[in-house]
Amino acid sequence: MSTRAAAAPTRREQILSEAARLFAARGFHGVGVDEIGAAVGISGPGLYRHFAGKDAMLAELLVGISERLLTGGRRRVEEAAGDSALVLSSLIDGHIDFALDDRALITLHDRELDRLRDTDRKLVRQLQRQYVELWVDVVRALHPEVAEAEVRVSVHAVFGLLNSTPHLAALGREATESLLRRLAHGAFGALSA
Repeated sequence: MSTRAAAAPTRREQILSEAARLFAARGFHGVGVDEIGAAVGISGPGLYRHFAGKDAMLAELLVGISERLLTGGRRRVEEAAGDSALVLSSLIDGHIDFALDDRALITLHDRELDRLRDTDRKLVRQLQRQYVELWVDVVRALHPEVAEAEVRVSVHAVFGLLNSTPHLAALGREATESLLRRLAHGAFGALSA
């Protein structure tokens, strides 16, 4: 299950995709609405039919990906029907899809989260905490002998590993996906060592 929609992107989604790419490449303040509009074939002022401004685009990008990760994680837990090993594999696969498909959003989050309004930043953090807790619960079910604090640190470490993809040299999608999957499972497997 990818974090991306299967249908053709709407104009709004096109705008968000280009805004994410441009913001990640040149920074939030380094990009104007005219550039975003030109990237999707409309005038800069035409963007205001879809968004109140660049701040609204940034908020929708960062809140949106946090919501999609949490929703996807919950769906994966539900679909696995209590099989913790299957859930963990599914969570890892889903996060790898996100990391490889949405590299610009990872960069954007790292650089621009502090630019969000307080309410949006708090919402992103709240959604992220819930997503972490999904993983912690699954890993604890697989490794009940490991202290919760150690499990939580391991989950964050795996996120750091998977979210490093914007900085990785290209191996090709399939090879990178396979390597990340092995590394993530290896990291969690080390909890029992």
